[in-house]
Amino acid sequence: MEDEIETSNYKVTAGELRQFVERIERLEADKKDIAEQIKEVFAESKSRGYDQKALRAIISLRKKDSDEIAEQEAVLQLYKEALGMS
Repeated sequence: MEDEIETSNYKVTAGELRQFVERIERLEADKKDIAEQIKEVFAESKSRGYDQKALRAIISLRKKDSDEIAEQEAVLQLYKEALGMS
């Protein structure tokens, strides 16, 4: 009887399940394509002499707001001073 209740509360239809799986598969393929395109842009920037670490740092900073950047830089400066690096 319990199995019947669980089964009636949780219905799986093959068509709907297939749609979810196929959508996820398409998105995974798109994600792979985009990752490859990003890799190509980095390779192009490297071939033109741009520093990859600096480029990645700039991209990371652009994702943050100015307050977050200022806080990060202040902490970094504090740590550098504590270690006698500035």
